[in-house]
Amino acid sequence: MKKFALIVLILLGIVAAAVFARPAPDNGYLRVHIRADSNDAAAQTVKYEVRDAVVAYLTPVVASCGTKQEAMDAVERALPEIERIASGVLAKKGFSYGARASLRREEFPTRVYDGVTLEAGVYDALILELGSGKGDNWWCVVYPPLCFTAGNGNVVYRSKIAEIIRSFFS
Repeated sequence: MKKFALIVLILLGIVAAAVFARPAPDNGYLRVHIRADSNDAAAQTVKYEVRDAVVAYLTPVVASCGTKQEAMDAVERALPEIERIASGVLAKKGFSYGARASLRREEFPTRVYDGVTLEAGVYDALILELGSGKGDNWWCVVYPPLCFTAGNGNVVYRSKIAEIIRSFFS
């Protein structure tokens, strides 16, 4: 009887591990998270300059992507260029540290973008760490492009979902 109970307990453990180890379902979003080196005013200021340069580069890269997977593939191919752009901005502004870019799954808090709420949870994300990456950060959504598009050399924030809804009702 003890052997039977032990076997049942082991089987229940295996089933529980399989259920809880499943990857999170794909939520359709690719986020971007830029982490400053520190909370020093200069590090925070340059974080936004890096953001502007990276957004200007990424906008046309993901503009033609029809799916999240296409966007992830395009961003993955662009990682070396993203690092080069970010490190170039840092160097131009006199910072000796560089930048590291990667794609990975990370936990994000609930966030509202132009009326679209993304619930807290694990999302695929482009992570860009400036220097130590221990300072305050900036995040947004790369795909679908809820936060930015390039226009006339400036960054224009918009909601793709709101545009689709508006066009449906027009």
